[in-house]
Amino acid sequence: MKFEKHKKLRAKILRYFDRAGIALTSVERKNIEIADFGLKNVEKTGLQLVTYINTERVCAKEMVLLPHQTCPEHRHPDLEKELGKEETFRCRKGKVYLYVEGEETKGRKAHPPKGDEAYYTVYHEIVLKEGEQYIIYPSILHWFQGGKDGAVISEFSTKSTDEADVFTDPRIKRIPEAEA
Repeated sequence: MKFEKHKKLRAKILRYFDRAGIALTSVERKNIEIADFGLKNVEKTGLQLVTYINTERVCAKEMVLLPHQTCPEHRHPDLEKELGKEETFRCRKGKVYLYVEGEETKGRKAHPPKGDEAYYTVYHEIVLKEGEQYIIYPSILHWFQGGKDGAVISEFSTKSTDEADVFTDPRIKRIPEAEA
């Protein structure tokens, strides 16, 4: 992502955190990760986040989804002798449409990004409103999307190993690549 676009998007994300009453240090504000997953259309498929802590046992993050922005389908697999990441999402502001393995929800509220439908396979809908939370267990396929006003989500989890996430879409690159 080009520097100017990154700078404008970071300013927008900071407004989401401010509206949600999420206090960030100056270092955290500067180090917001903007993940476009290598698809170069962050407004459609992407996620913005701040990692507070990520130790051998626990991780805590704040995430922002723009209106109708989608974090693509993936799972957190087991790693050698460890279970995959277990995470709890808690909606702080807005609404989150979370899709997990299970019986398909009829009349669901969100849909995969247009043109990328082939890379989405789970459609059991969990709607998280402000103050609601949901646990995603290790190795469960899931994806999530912001509502019409976007969303701010707190994530509490076991150790995060984002580089090990397995995405349904083979085009995805989880770790960002810098551009001039």
